[in-house]
Amino acid sequence: MDMKTEKARNLAYLLSEANGSRSRDVVTIASGEGVLEAGTVLGQVTATETYVVSPDAETAGKEGAETASAILGYGVDATAADVEAVVTSADAEVKAPMLIYHASVDSAAKVRAKQTQLGSAGIKTR
Repeated sequence: MDMKTEKARNLAYLLSEANGSRSRDVVTIASGEGVLEAGTVLGQVTATETYVVSPDAETAGKEGAETASAILGYGVDATAADVEAVVTSADAEVKAPMLIYHASVDSAAKVRAKQTQLGSAGIKTR
């Protein structure tokens, strides 16, 4: 029997969001980020204004992205080129267990720090 693993469903992490388009934005995911699933926690690179998976600490070439500010709404492939993507960026409640973090966010304290950063952007984790 072959076992299959289901990937994160688009927007499945959302509990609630604001009316209209107040909670969502279209952003550019930086080339080289690879295949990302819905629910991935993102940060914005200050120099390029592109988004990458938010690391635990400042990373050379990705300065600014260490502050989590958005959650990827739909899976994308940014392996070889920048891609536009829909993100949750404000006025929303999300399911904490469904969020996907950078590999460097590897402890409960680091996850809480990312959730606090998202809270500063108006995204509450439950």
